[in-house]
Amino acid sequence: MSKMLTDIRLRSQQLVRPEFKDPKDLVSWMGAVQAQEYRMVKWALGIRLKSATLQTINDAYQRGDILRTHVMRPTWHLVAAEDIRWMLKLSSQRIIAACNSFAKGNGVDIPESTYTKANDLFEKVLEGNNHLTKQELEDEIVKAGIMPDSPKLGYLFTRAEQEGIICSGADRKEKATYALLEERAPKVKELHKEEALALLARKYFRSHSPASLSDFVWWSGLPVAEARQAIAAIDGELNKEKFASQELFLHQQWDKKFRTSDVLHFMPPFDEYLISYKDRTAAMDKEHHPKAFNNFGIFYPVILYNGQIVGNWKKVKKKSGMTFDTSFFVECPDLDKELLEKAGDRYKTFMGKSVK
Repeated sequence: MSKMLTDIRLRSQQLVRPEFKDPKDLVSWMGAVQAQEYRMVKWALGIRLKSATLQTINDAYQRGDILRTHVMRPTWHLVAAEDIRWMLKLSSQRIIAACNSFAKGNGVDIPESTYTKANDLFEKVLEGNNHLTKQELEDEIVKAGIMPDSPKLGYLFTRAEQEGIICSGADRKEKATYALLEERAPKVKELHKEEALALLARKYFRSHSPASLSDFVWWSGLPVAEARQAIAAIDGELNKEKFASQELFLHQQWDKKFRTSDVLHFMPPFDEYLISYKDRTAAMDKEHHPKAFNNFGIFYPVILYNGQIVGNWKKVKKKSGMTFDTSFFVECPDLDKELLEKAGDRYKTFMGKSVK
């Protein structure tokens, strides 16, 4: 039964038979893509597009089609520009509360007046599409006397994101920048909360099926009651299906009979295929979990083979070119080495490296 489940997830997550060419369309389809590692999340998009290079993703960033910010949970995500406002509205108060709680737990107390001063400064120095790096903005904060140079400065950026002041800007010489949300993302029709909840559930279950209520709660950061409300709002689009001992929601777009094979990807760390589910046992046995992620929320690059996480990979730069080290924690006697070579070649092509 787990094979049936992972086959459908490979399809819904666009890891087999990808349907999209445009990074913006893909990110909108996924709802949000977790994005701690800025460079590697671009690869997470690359393996889900019909054909893409790093430049394809970079161009979408430069145009502001996709944005990187803290949304849903207090962590980095990519979202489509047209989705950022309603998603922030759903999650900002929870993220602010979580950040305040974390700060107090670490002996940090920042007055509301300091956040207001920082927001005013951001609006002033970023106006006119003047995209600045985090370091440049930190220098401005210190120069203005708002807060001395300290680790606490990061709280000011997260708060400004939650209040819709700043978001990611265009990269400058491969360095990430911040920009004003007002200048970066198009104004769209405001959604009522009920509409936003329904849309979030639709995006999740369409792109992560099959999945459970607890998976959706984990991914979205929603309280259980609101997650149930969101699922109920799209009840007509979901079927409850039995997978082994689990009863999961399957979006009606997907056929339970779908089967696939010979799918191998070098997955980036923090990829949605693992991190977007609370229960990850369909993709790998619990005994192997520490090889894919640790107890502190750090996820490693892994090898995905026919729906299962079977090993780890890392790139190795040599004078002769890029190669890959692979290690397996699951025996795969049917694994054709040519699939590994093709996975490596896809990564090289994506990065603009020559394939020998």
